[in-house]
Amino acid sequence: MLGCGTHCEPTRERELSKTDAIYEAMGRIPSGIAILTSRAGDRSTGMLASWFQQAAFAPPLITVAIHKGRYIEELIGLSGKFVLNLLPERPGSLMRHFARGFGPDEDAFAGLQVANSNAGPVLRGAAAHLLCKVQARHDAGDHYLYLAEAKGGAVTTQETSYIHRRRSGATY
Repeated sequence: MLGCGTHCEPTRERELSKTDAIYEAMGRIPSGIAILTSRAGDRSTGMLASWFQQAAFAPPLITVAIHKGRYIEELIGLSGKFVLNLLPERPGSLMRHFARGFGPDEDAFAGLQVANSNAGPVLRGAAAHLLCKVQARHDAGDHYLYLAEAKGGAVTTQETSYIHRRRSGATY
């Protein structure tokens, strides 16, 4: 029976705690991987983002979750804008480059080809990008959930966007 909640009998040989079962199920939610970039004045940075989704047709809205305390939050707060650079199916060097993370004084774009936009750096090699203006920020546990309107964007390759599947909803 679908939607049986907590009263279902376990269908596995080993029993999971309720929390483990929730995280295991959440890990089955597919997501993409993108590079979120932002600029405020002469400062810019980028980070891997895996929790983003289209939220509305008109106006074209998306949501993005950002872990609290990330440096990019300050830049988004100052500018009210960001770029969501969607990775191609074979993300290669872009994913590796941003996987390590960057501090406030590090050049997140060293060695990369980027185009500048008023919302932040647009990465060459991304499958597509969206230039976004923040409409709202909501507290979401250990993350902030940003609701943003896509004000511009482009598809730069016909390659399918990268799809990410996690083993557990408790980790990225």
